Amino acid sequence: MSAAPGAQEIIGRLAILAGKGSFPRLVAHAARKLGHDPFVFRITGEADQDWSGFDSSELSIADLASFAAMVRRQKIGSVVLAGGIRRRPRLREVRPTLRSLFAFASSLGLLASGGDDKILRLAIAVLENEGVRVLGAQQVAPNLLGQAGPLGSKIPSAADRRDIEAASGAALALGRLDIGQGAVAVGGRVIALEGLEGTDAMLARVADLRQGGRLSSPGGVLVKLCKPGQDERADLPSVGPDTVTNAHAAGLSGIAIEAGRALVLEREQLVEVADRLGLFVTGIEPGQGGGKQ
Repeated sequence: MSAAPGAQEIIGRLAILAGKGSFPRLVAHAARKLGHDPFVFRITGEADQDWSGFDSSELSIADLASFAAMVRRQKIGSVVLAGGIRRRPRLREVRPTLRSLFAFASSLGLLASGGDDKILRLAIAVLENEGVRVLGAQQVAPNLLGQAGPLGSKIPSAADRRDIEAASGAALALGRLDIGQGAVAVGGRVIALEGLEGTDAMLARVADLRQGGRLSSPGGVLVKLCKPGQDERADLPSVGPDTVTNAHAAGLSGIAIEAGRALVLEREQLVEVADRLGLFVTGIEPGQGGGKQ
C-alpha cells in the first residue's frame, strides 16, 4: 500500500475533530485506507454524521481538559480538523488545561473579535501545546484536492473567464481581511462577497437578486480561494454537490476553485450534478483567468 504524501507524518493514533458535513467521514475512510484506525471527536452541536463503526466520543469544542485526557487514554499523536464549525465557544465555556492556560490567557480577545483564520491559528497552537501534531486533511486524503482544469465536461467561456478574474481579485482582497474565501462576479462585475454566513447563504442572496430583477446579465461565476497566508491545515475552501446545486439555483454558469489548495467533496456526484445542470467546475491558479483548459 503506497502512503499518501504527508501520511508518513502521522504519529501515534490519528484523531479527527469532526464538525458538520460529510467531509470528516471522507477523511476517516481515507485514513483507514492508509491502515490507520482513527478516533473521532464528535464536536457537540456540530457533528451530524453517523459515526457507528468508528471509535468516537462527543466533545465540547471548548473542553480542552477532556480532550487532553482522551489524548492520553487513546495514545493520540496526530489530529485533523475537518467539517464546519458554526458556533464559537463562549469564554465561560472554556475548560483549559494548565498547559493551554497561557495560550488562552494571552489570546482571549480572539474568541470574541478575531477572524476565522486567526481563531484557527489559535486552535492549532493550543492543540499542539497539548502534545499532538495537527495535520491538514489533504495530508491524509490528498485525492480530495482539486487540480487545475475542468472536473466535468463543461469549460468556462471567454465571458466566464472575465468573471473568474474579477471574482478572484475580490476573493483575495476579502481573504486579506480574514472575512471569507468566496466571491461571485456576473457580467465582469463583483456582486456578492462571502461573509460569516458561508458560501451557500451567499449563493442564496445571489438567487434572490436574480429573482428580484437586480441582475440583468446572465450567468456568472463563484470563485473560492485560500486566504493569503492561510494555514492550510484547516478550513481550506471546499465545494461539493450542494454547492453546484446552489450555484445553479443562483443562475450561475460555473464554479472556479484554487488548484491544489481547495477540496472537492464527493467528486463523482459533484461531476454528475454539474454535467446534468450544465455548469462547469474548474481548478484555477489565481491570476491566470480560467486556469488550464
